[in-house]
This record gives sequence, structure tokens and C-alpha cells, in this order.
Amino acid sequence: MANEYLKRKRILLVDDEPELLHMVLSILQDEGYSQIKTAKNAAEALAACREWNPELGIFDVMLPDGDGFSLFRKVRDLSDFPILFLTARGEDEDKFTGLGLGADDYMVKPFLPRELILRLHVILKRSYKNQSNLVHLKACTLDFDRAEVIRNGLPVALTAKEFDLLQVLSRNAGKIVTIDMLCEAVWGDNPFGYENSLMAHIRRIREKIEENPSKPQSLLTVKGLGYKLVTEDGQ
Repeated sequence: MANEYLKRKRILLVDDEPELLHMVLSILQDEGYSQIKTAKNAAEALAACREWNPELGIFDVMLPDGDGFSLFRKVRDLSDFPILFLTARGEDEDKFTGLGLGADDYMVKPFLPRELILRLHVILKRSYKNQSNLVHLKACTLDFDRAEVIRNGLPVALTAKEFDLLQVLSRNAGKIVTIDMLCEAVWGDNPFGYENSLMAHIRRIREKIEENPSKPQSLLTVKGLGYKLVTEDGQ
């Protein structure tokens, strides 16, 4: 199934049927997807797109203030995140309209929960496989293009020194990086005397990237040697 970092993607679920909205929400949450926002009409969906920056959408075609196809067109003026249509309308013309607009998939109600999860996984994996400047950790994602840590869908800025340290560690993910190597990489050719400063920076980095900084799972100390960054793929 989906890697843990894919399950942290922000999903916008749009449907005006409370029972179906709750059912799909439960299916996603049971599978481990945690960043989900719901909307019961097009207006709420557009507001969520502007304020929350979704990374995947599941849209019903029939909405009380329009239809999913019109919503799709308006969303595309704001963002290009992947969208799956989930609807009771199974006519071929509707399917061709949705896919012709550029939707990533189209499912007809009723549906099997496992099929929804599988299709969702395929869309996410295809859409986000080339994010080369992102490093996925247990509790967050490092975005080196923006010098940010993304946790629970929210960005946390990195300082210049934190950025430099994390870049060195990520380039050597899964390997021990010695204290001397880190100090030299960040403070220059004469790293002597920076050990205490390094420890302070490591502590602040853990506060940003770890679920529990006192029990780190991603930035590990290798006693007497240095530090090791463990990414989501186990490196």
C-alpha cells in the first residue's frame, strides 16, 4: 500500500451527501490518511483550495451549487493537484467529460473501499514520485527547495545552519556522519570548538522534525561518532 509519506498528503473530499462523506472519510482514516478536509459544496471546496493547499481531491459530480466538472475548472485556475471523481453518475459521457478535463481517475458509486484505496495510492504515487528535493522522514517531510519542514500539512522554516546540516545528513542518509564532518561542512575548514554549537543545532532540528524529540526516530545519535539520518524508505 501507500508509503507513509504519501499518507500524509493533504486530501480534499467534496460531497454533499453526509453519509457518503462520512464513509469515505472513515475509509481513508482507517487506511492511515490523516490530513483530510471535507467540503459539502463547491464554494467550501474553493475556499479550502485557497486556504489549505490540498495535494489530492476527491470530487462528487453532483453538488448543490454546481457540478464537479465546473469546480474542477475553477480549481485548475488555483492549483494542479490530482483529482479523482467519485459519483453516482456512471454514464460514459460523464466519464469522458471528467477524464477529458484532465481528471486523474473516475469511480462510480457504489464502490469497494479497497478499490478506492488502491486507485488513490496509484494517483499519489504517480503524481509525487519525482519530488527529488523532498526527503520523507517518519514524522515530516524536508523540502529543500523552500528550506522548510512540512509537519501535519504545515510548513516550519529552517535556519541557514539547520538547512546546511540537514543537507549533509540527507546526502548521507543511512550512514554515520561524524561530528568533525558536520562541523567542517557547516563552519568551514577549521571546525574545532563547534561541537557544543552542533549539539544545540541538532537539538533544535529534532524539535522540528521529530514526533518526540527526546526519543528521535529520524535523526539518531551514534555515540562517540556522530549522527545518522534515517529516511522513510529505511535508508
